Amino acid sequence: MRIGVFICHCGSNIAATVDCPAVAEQAKGLQDVVFTTDTMYTCSEPGQNEIIEAIKEHKLDGVVVASCSPRMHEATFRRALERAGLNRYMLEMANIREHVSWIGKNKERNTVKAFELVSIAVAKLRNNNPLYANKFDVTKRVLVIGGGVAGIQAALDCADAGYQVVMVEREQSIGGKMAKIDKTFPTVDCSSCILGPKMVDVSQHENITLYALSEVEKIEGYVGNFDVQVRKKATYVNWDECTGCGACMEKCPSKKNIDKFNEGISKCTSINIPFPQAIPKKAAINPEGCLMLQKGKCGVCAKVCPTKCIDFEQKDEIITEKVGAVIAATGYDMFDHSVYKQYGAGQYPDVITSLQYERLMNASGPTGGHIIRPSDGKEPKKVVFVQCVGSRDPSVGRPYCSGFCCMYTAKQAILTKDHIPDSDSYVFYMDIRSPGKGYDEFTRRAQEQYGVQYLRGRVSMIYPKGDRYVVRGSDTLAGTQVEVEADLVVLAVGAESAKNAPALAEKMRISYDNYGFFMEAHPKLKPVETNTAGVYLAGSCVGPRDIPTSVGQGSAAAAKVMTLFSKDKLESDPQVSSVNTSRCIGCMKCATTCPFGAIKEVTDRAGNVKAEVIETVCQGCGICTVTCPQGAIQLQHFTDNQILAEVNALCQAQLDF
Repeated sequence: MRIGVFICHCGSNIAATVDCPAVAEQAKGLQDVVFTTDTMYTCSEPGQNEIIEAIKEHKLDGVVVASCSPRMHEATFRRALERAGLNRYMLEMANIREHVSWIGKNKERNTVKAFELVSIAVAKLRNNNPLYANKFDVTKRVLVIGGGVAGIQAALDCADAGYQVVMVEREQSIGGKMAKIDKTFPTVDCSSCILGPKMVDVSQHENITLYALSEVEKIEGYVGNFDVQVRKKATYVNWDECTGCGACMEKCPSKKNIDKFNEGISKCTSINIPFPQAIPKKAAINPEGCLMLQKGKCGVCAKVCPTKCIDFEQKDEIITEKVGAVIAATGYDMFDHSVYKQYGAGQYPDVITSLQYERLMNASGPTGGHIIRPSDGKEPKKVVFVQCVGSRDPSVGRPYCSGFCCMYTAKQAILTKDHIPDSDSYVFYMDIRSPGKGYDEFTRRAQEQYGVQYLRGRVSMIYPKGDRYVVRGSDTLAGTQVEVEADLVVLAVGAESAKNAPALAEKMRISYDNYGFFMEAHPKLKPVETNTAGVYLAGSCVGPRDIPTSVGQGSAAAAKVMTLFSKDKLESDPQVSSVNTSRCIGCMKCATTCPFGAIKEVTDRAGNVKAEVIETVCQGCGICTVTCPQGAIQLQHFTDNQILAEVNALCQAQLDF
């Protein structure tokens, strides 16, 4: 075998703490190595051309590149090998950036470790075999999970491109959080005017099938061929017949249900359409508050319904869909401020959240857009906004910044002045974070044109005083303690991952972080992709995002789907497990541990039970390999012999250098 070794300087990322020429020189002594060199940037076009020329000139059978993480550039170097006529799997990478140069400053020790990693890569490469991908058909339909603005944009882009879209929304209507807000920053234009037409487009598009009040129950299969089970929850209304006339809502006697869409600041009937622009505009019954479903008495809605679409016997329905790709756009939920005992723990009626305040300002809200105190219905003259409630606070498990709170607080303060001209607004803040286009100018406008008083410091306590509330905090710029008496206090609560997001991530077999947000394949180079092929991300399911970013990510995820669907056939990754049937004893321990359901039980000609790998489903995780007591199942490209060769090479390298 003839092997070439290429050591990358990565500018000064590696070369600053690793003697790259020394590693290249030492690598010449490794078995089967016939060519070595060190290059400033191996991933660049000149660097890749150098690899291609070396393969042809020195008739190389395999290549080792010592550079950054394979996660970043393995595909890049594999393509270079293919352009030179080599099998893409005759490449090995030694990560001497993240694993060496970035974790130590001792150049001598780093150089030794870098050589050890190169030795390991060469030893493994000597045991590599060419692998070849199989091709399979792709189902050109896409599942969009979540009907917020990101999901809507992704669905419309895919549908406009001619692909069938299945949208699943857990709430009664699509629209997400954007449907609840009054105006958007920094343009202060009507949220419903922007979102409404897009919601209508979703409902009327011939390529979109919408399942509202539904959740994904199970996802099986692999890229290009996912089998999805959707639980369509019982609404107790036949939506095919419902016209959304609202007659049932007017006559329903049960009027004390908490209005979820209005964030609990108002009550609603048991049968309800959440808001006038709802899509689908269909009524649904809340079984917990319905007298008929709870006590078997009432049925007024069924009597007054002109289309007779009320069905108290309706049950949940499981619907199966086959899709080729999945876009997760599950959005976010608001932080539960009741953990802040010092702020009243949600017990003070006039200490409300920012989203509740949005509903008070919204013309379609419970007060018709009039800002009032929930406790007595009076118009507040002094409003205090408290920033970073559930953001940048490790004490409540939310050390991250939610990103858009500074902006929506500035917007709400401006709108407060428009609604109540003789009002005064105060904002307690830690830092003003306004990085978007026109954002900083917007916060300055709130202060300079609308007279909003910004006080830099945290609020330590909120307590009632008569019919008002005292907000006690600090002004770190003035170096003093501050107390402001307020008629209304608005808590700028931060964003957190959507409810049950980790459970959904496990169904999709993707990763999530400590806070429940889904993780990208790479935060910079693959911001809408995941490590599971065919599953993409959009919007705030990855982390807090504002509207423009969410829309952009929705379109980006749709573009990835269209790229995937541009091919009639997809290639499977040959780095999958394979069973040696002569050694397999049919214990099926591999099948019970496989997280992807990629191993099935078969019977050979003699009637013996054997394991068989479904190559298109296998993700190459290797769990089955370490589980098999007989060593009958091996992961291609990471066999036992290859790993043992790496161990032996490491021991030898420590003696040689």
